[in-house]
Amino acid sequence: MRELPEKENVLSKRLNKLLETRVENDHDTLEALKELSTFYCDNSLQARRNLRSQIEKRSLQINENFLSEFREVKESFDSIYNDIADMSKSLEDMTLRLQNAKRQTKHLLEQTSSYENEIAKNEMQQKVATAFLNKFILTHEELVALHGNKQKRDLVITPEIFVVLDKVQRIHNDCKTLMQSGYQTLALDVMEQMTLHQEGALERLYHWTQNHCRNVENLTDLLTQAMCRLQDRPVLFKYVIDEYCISRRAVLVGEFIDALTRGGPSGNPAPIEMRAHDPHVYVTDILVWLNKAIPIENQNLHLLVSLCNKEDKYELLTNAMASICEGICHPLKIRIDKILNASTQSSSLYAITNLIRYYKKSIGKVSEGGLLALTLSELQEKSEQIFLIALQQQVSNCLVRVETPPRDLSPTPAINHLLSVMRDMLSTASMSEGRETDMGKIVQCVLDPLLRAVNEQSSRLPPTDMAVYMLNCMYAMQTCLSLYEFMDDKLERLQAQSDAQLDTLTSEQASSLVANLNLGPIYTILQDHAHAPLSGIPGMEPGNLRNFLSKLDMLVSLPDSMLLQQIHLLSSSKHKKSVQKRAFDVLLAIYKQLYEGVYDANNLYENPASILPRTPSELMKMLS
Repeated sequence: MRELPEKENVLSKRLNKLLETRVENDHDTLEALKELSTFYCDNSLQARRNLRSQIEKRSLQINENFLSEFREVKESFDSIYNDIADMSKSLEDMTLRLQNAKRQTKHLLEQTSSYENEIAKNEMQQKVATAFLNKFILTHEELVALHGNKQKRDLVITPEIFVVLDKVQRIHNDCKTLMQSGYQTLALDVMEQMTLHQEGALERLYHWTQNHCRNVENLTDLLTQAMCRLQDRPVLFKYVIDEYCISRRAVLVGEFIDALTRGGPSGNPAPIEMRAHDPHVYVTDILVWLNKAIPIENQNLHLLVSLCNKEDKYELLTNAMASICEGICHPLKIRIDKILNASTQSSSLYAITNLIRYYKKSIGKVSEGGLLALTLSELQEKSEQIFLIALQQQVSNCLVRVETPPRDLSPTPAINHLLSVMRDMLSTASMSEGRETDMGKIVQCVLDPLLRAVNEQSSRLPPTDMAVYMLNCMYAMQTCLSLYEFMDDKLERLQAQSDAQLDTLTSEQASSLVANLNLGPIYTILQDHAHAPLSGIPGMEPGNLRNFLSKLDMLVSLPDSMLLQQIHLLSSSKHKKSVQKRAFDVLLAIYKQLYEGVYDANNLYENPASILPRTPSELMKMLS
């Protein structure tokens, strides 16, 4: 009775567990049910009874199928194992035979390796030899560029020759490094070969350049590069420069002669010699043409050697330009000499002198030294000499006849004309080169003869007229010279002579004043009286002194009334005032002495204020 409830209790627990289980969450159960649904189709009593046996049969069938399949796998593995065993055996056999073959071919492999190393070494030597040939040996094309074809040595020069010459020089320099590396013999052989190539190329370049310079019209880059290469050969370089100078000298002379005689194309511009009737224009045109042509030659010459860097390049260019300009010196000198010898006008000659001087300096900046500079210096010196001679002749012609001074004692027309000529020339000279020297020579040529002529003209006049005339002439000269610099010594000389004439004129004017005022006897008494009172001396009476005072009052009211007539003819108001002032100073000195004598108690004048009421200072102010 006790066992049944216990069994029921276990069964109850199992049923509860089954009932509580959620089949949809149990994956294994679901898979089992799916598999069961494949063969359990009919839910009958018989089917439920046979379910266990069917499941067991099905499990058995599955195991038998697995066993059958696994047997096939085993048989396959057995076959593979047999194949691998066979392959292992074959490999062992091949290894054995390979070892036998390796022992037999060891010598052959060593010989092959030796051959391979020798081949690699030969390839390296071939590369080195190729590199050496490329660096130290010239190709056939490069040799042709240097020396030209054997059949045609005068092959036209091309820019490649300079590239190859650079390479030759580079090889020559690299050979020094090669010698330092221990290859002296090879380096010396290559250097000797390159030297021969270089000399041959430069010789060919020299002949081409020399020939080209004979007919050069437009300088090319090839020519300038050729000159640059030849500068390291001073003898060849000088020969080329000489050839160029000879060619350009002939061309320049031809162009100069054509410009003089034929003019430009179709006669435009006209020939320079068509204007030979006007010396100034003619010489100007000649010098202007040279001043244009010579800088062009200088520019072309500098362009020819623009790539050269010789130390004596400046001296070389200077000598070359002097050589090129030599040809024009003879025709230039002939024509300007002809103009100088034919011209008589001093102004025209001086203008030509200034032209030569200016263009000599301008051309000298381009062409220094040489025959052209010497020719221009000679022409300048000759033109200066001829100008001075012509000026002296012109002055002599104007002063050949001694003219009588005009009534107004002013300078004669000849003197005014010469001063005008001197003024014009000084105005021109003040703007020229070397103006100080020129102005000094011009003034000397004109002023000295002029002063001699004035002295000769004035020597025939009375002293007062002579002084006024000379003062007027010198005033005109001073007025002319004072406008220009470097005239200080001449002005001082004229001023000294003017002062001498002013002294003469002052003396005459003072004597005239003393005579008009009857002051002569009074002055004599004042100078000669001893200790006796002045009032007791005849002529020094108060009445006589009042008579002098009345005339003095007239002079004070009209200071110009007692001036000499010639004083009014002075051209300079300054001279007039100077003479008047200095004459009045003489008068004031006498009046002061008289005033002191009258007011001196020892001279016994009664009431001196009624005799001489004015003090010397008051009189001086009134006369001033």
